[in-house]
Amino acid sequence: MCNLKKVLKNKGYIKIPLILSGTNHLEVTASINGVRGRFILDTGASNTCVGVDKASYFKLISKDSKIKAAGAGATDMETLVSAKNAIEIGSWKKEKQKIVVFDLVHVNEALKAHESLPVDGIIGADILIKSKAVIDYKSGNLFMKNKK
Repeated sequence: MCNLKKVLKNKGYIKIPLILSGTNHLEVTASINGVRGRFILDTGASNTCVGVDKASYFKLISKDSKIKAAGAGATDMETLVSAKNAIEIGSWKKEKQKIVVFDLVHVNEALKAHESLPVDGIIGADILIKSKAVIDYKSGNLFMKNKK
């Protein structure tokens, strides 16, 4: 059996620790436009998102969007889109990242109901695919690859 961490390191991946919440969500610390926050890692979310109440906190400049959001029991929610944002997760970096902005109150209420801390947003499949992400559940780490 090969050592996943060693193989990924040899391929240029970086290791980022994950936090397992009380609701069994994987959480990660990330910075958007230089501002740190707490995010759920969601392989089922097509886009990376930030709560509308945190848009100014993360220095997002948003405009209306035709994208409708759904998830965690809520559907057909209005969204905004912010383009050209800098995002960092560990030492993984991406410039010009699109971020969807919508109301995450339903997500945070569900987390609070299970005595978990609220989050600022969601890291979605758009970033996970771009970074060729690998989630190692056993070690509790996310591995991401910067473009060269």
